[in-house]
Amino acid sequence: MWLSFSCKCVKKESVLAVFTSLNSLSFFWCCRNPLRAAAEGLSQLARLEDTGSNMAGIGRLSSRTSVLLLCDMQEKFRPTIFQFTNVVSNAARLLQASRILSIPPILTEQYPKGLGPTVQELGAEGLKPHSKTCFSMLTDTVEKELASLGNPKQAILCGIEAQACIACTAYDLLERGMEVHVVADAVSSRSQTDRLFALSRLKQSGVFLTTTEGVLLQLVQDAKHPNFKEIQKLLTHSSPDTGLLAFFSSL
Repeated sequence: MWLSFSCKCVKKESVLAVFTSLNSLSFFWCCRNPLRAAAEGLSQLARLEDTGSNMAGIGRLSSRTSVLLLCDMQEKFRPTIFQFTNVVSNAARLLQASRILSIPPILTEQYPKGLGPTVQELGAEGLKPHSKTCFSMLTDTVEKELASLGNPKQAILCGIEAQACIACTAYDLLERGMEVHVVADAVSSRSQTDRLFALSRLKQSGVFLTTTEGVLLQLVQDAKHPNFKEIQKLLTHSSPDTGLLAFFSSL
């Protein structure tokens, strides 16, 4: 049996599948309005198609669809950011991995005239930083670079500060329809309180929270990966503790 609506046809079985996803009250309403239910089913299927591949929803990273965003790790922040040295160390490993796996990196600097250049230990030589004054990394020049990269579907985000530039960047990326992975041990703030609450807030908004080692292993996924041994070298030493246990004990 077929139901015709808006120049499209939907199988009865598809309509019934939509019914099963509704609560009992909606189910009763749909039984009395099968054509409307069919239309809503088509709309839901279209939204699923728009989200992209089956990676959407579960957060499976892929080097083919990712971009690495390095946010504002600059000299003037060094004495004030909690766990600055360890956070930058983790971000540096992510940058090394991105080069091994051909994941494009994008680097920003917040008001470099006053806050100084990117710290040398990040290893960002050869990257042209995008200067900004807004909190979000998504300036016009960064938007253009993302477009030139084919608008990657997934963003791996690290840097500072969690409650400011990281949060604003993540929200902008989510609004673009991108999947956002914030590397918790590669982001920080001046205050550990701000950092932990920012991570909690980001999780509420649909951001995937992960770790440096988690990202590296997800990107290769198999010891037979052609670049596994190079990535394995980056994992020789475990990531330094950046004080995240308090965050997870509150979950």
